Amino acid sequence: MRRGDCFALTCQQNGAAGNFLCPADALSVNAFRTVQEIDNLGTFNMSRAALPELKKAKKSTIVNISATLQYQGTPWQVHASAAKAGIDAQTKGLAVEWGVYGVRVVGIAPGPIAGTVGMAKLAPMPEIEKGIIKANPLRRMGSIDDVANLALFLASPAAGYISGETVVLDGGQWLNPPQHVPEELVAMAAEQIRRRHSRGKRAKL
Repeated sequence: MRRGDCFALTCQQNGAAGNFLCPADALSVNAFRTVQEIDNLGTFNMSRAALPELKKAKKSTIVNISATLQYQGTPWQVHASAAKAGIDAQTKGLAVEWGVYGVRVVGIAPGPIAGTVGMAKLAPMPEIEKGIIKANPLRRMGSIDDVANLALFLASPAAGYISGETVVLDGGQWLNPPQHVPEELVAMAAEQIRRRHSRGKRAKL
């Protein structure tokens, strides 16, 4: 939207995320706090900073990227689940508070999305990826385009009366969760990620 000689901010999209595989009894307080600061606090900070400009636009939208981890008990993900649940709560609370300014607040909760850093961290082994696809009612993972298309819809006038809602984008997978992944397999995946990260650090030296 054009305002004077510049463009008004009409959409703020929050999608910062920090995640890794770790059992809760091995999770440090600092690691837990870091994920909350990146995901939950980061979402609030960006929304709060954008609010003055969003208010000027009269009709504007905040799109928060969440996840589906928190909709059921997800092992090795208590840190990320807590952070994403906080983002969902922000979507509801800010929608109520800021609607009077013409600001809609909506969310997207993606399931496994192929070709993303998140999946490289959480499903680095072919066995895990195959299990995810097998458990999905649509028998596939989501794509980056799936997320982008939904974000465009939610930010458009076509969704002009939607606010406070987080739309799940996972092909129905959270309704049909996979069987519990053996702890040994998750430990192997976490170790593989750690080694890959260490090799990357050495390569930069």
